[in-house]
Amino acid sequence: MKVEGPPFPPPFAGSGRAPERGPDAHRSQARGGPLQGGRSSTSRDGGLLLPARGLLFDNDGVLVDSEPSVVRSWSRWARDHDLDPAEVMAAVPGRRVADTVALFVKPARVEESVELITRYELEDVEGTTAVPGVLELVPQLAGVPWAVVTSGVRELATARLRAAGVPLPAVVVTAEDVLAGKPDPEPYATGAERLGLAPADVIVLEDSASGIASGLTAGATVLGIGEAALDTPAPTVARDLTGARWTGRGLELPSAALLRRP
Repeated sequence: MKVEGPPFPPPFAGSGRAPERGPDAHRSQARGGPLQGGRSSTSRDGGLLLPARGLLFDNDGVLVDSEPSVVRSWSRWARDHDLDPAEVMAAVPGRRVADTVALFVKPARVEESVELITRYELEDVEGTTAVPGVLELVPQLAGVPWAVVTSGVRELATARLRAAGVPLPAVVVTAEDVLAGKPDPEPYATGAERLGLAPADVIVLEDSASGIASGLTAGATVLGIGEAALDTPAPTVARDLTGARWTGRGLELPSAALLRRP
């Protein structure tokens, strides 16, 4: 999403757990060996190759553009609760619904408030579109380990993907699957584990500050998506996924798409 989010959160916010590091930290569980040539390199056309064995995509703002729906739904919810829609919207990016709601309502009302905003968002999935480049990249991933890792609930995440025409991968990690949401490393660590890969062997594609923190602290390579990612420590930032392609060695990005490179 392109709405303004909160400041970049501190490392390991949430559970406070750092990702495990050890002699096998860079060893792929699926392939049994370390990722070779792990540093990014310049491609022949001046673009950038990020080596990886798998991809972990955030959903909203990376695979699908749901920003109009998100703004309408959360603004409606804010007005229902006599809250400033702008203040609520600033807290939304990258957080699980329950974590956002808990910032604004008493604990006894969190469950009913979550049900309400989820209903508003499900009623407003039409018009969700794919982010540029996504519908061209995803068909290239046949046989490649990839997953969606989102702060959204499963029903909403799948509804938005289907509305945008984006095929669902075999692995989708949602708010219901983790104890601690982004910026905690658990969501992306879980995504890598379910692909059978070490975090160091995957690229996390994220647009929000909290999601980028989650990917970095999990130990993954992080690719920021969108101009707002320039305000985070993401070492590489692309405007969108236009022209991105899977090479077999990793994800190649054209120079025209790059806003920042390592």
